[in-house]
Amino acid sequence: MATVEAKVALERFFEALGAASSSALALDYDGTLAPFQVDRNAAIPYPGVREALARILATGRTRMVLISGRVAEEVRDLLGIRPAPEIWGVHGRQRLWPNGHSELTPVRASDQQALSAARAWVGKAGYAEQAESKPGSLALHWRGLAENQVQEMRSAIRGALRPIADAAHMSLMEFDGGVELRAAEPNKGTAVSALMKELAPGTPFAFLGDDATDEDAFVALHGTSAPTTSALTVLVRPQWRETAAAVWIRPPEELLAFLDAWAENGGGAR
Repeated sequence: MATVEAKVALERFFEALGAASSSALALDYDGTLAPFQVDRNAAIPYPGVREALARILATGRTRMVLISGRVAEEVRDLLGIRPAPEIWGVHGRQRLWPNGHSELTPVRASDQQALSAARAWVGKAGYAEQAESKPGSLALHWRGLAENQVQEMRSAIRGALRPIADAAHMSLMEFDGGVELRAAEPNKGTAVSALMKELAPGTPFAFLGDDATDEDAFVALHGTSAPTTSALTVLVRPQWRETAAAVWIRPPEELLAFLDAWAENGGGAR
């Protein structure tokens, strides 16, 4: 979307937000609210983000949901907001409620078998230190490695895991800093679709994300059509890329400005 069009879309959305009695804000975590780190356990939010999110939550008018590829408890602890908002982990497979109750969509037996085969290969190939095993998912991280190591690792993974993924009808998708083998569903798009069904029609709803795994959510929220006053998709990253999102903002300054505007306008109809 051109800059002028994006500005108009934002203005119209925030006008609708200010007139609404309730709203929903869904956000990815890594790369969106927090800068990427070689040490994944050090990925804390950009300065000011926690405070901005807390102000939004304090209005009591916004249902805030984080949707991440991480296990939900990791997101909760890194986010550092208490009480924590609702968090959907493992691309929507896990749902962690603010009261601490956790729900997990079962993993199909065929997916479990495929993941077991993939984990066995990872161990033999010497990539155990780069592996992150989650329910229904196996991620391999190459952030921080030299470019020649990344290319070697990428090639080896494609050669070994692509046949496993194809045979099990699973997804093998690169994200910013690695690649992940997981079930095609649930994904962030199915998570957004589920949330939309829980909202009253016309509720202003925005999703913010940064990488390829967020595209399913962008499409689920407004499809391939132009954004409406009640649905907004936002790409959050330093450099623009091809995307289904309607608006592009750069972190952290433009991200903080967006969150501040939400807190200002999202207090509900006055």
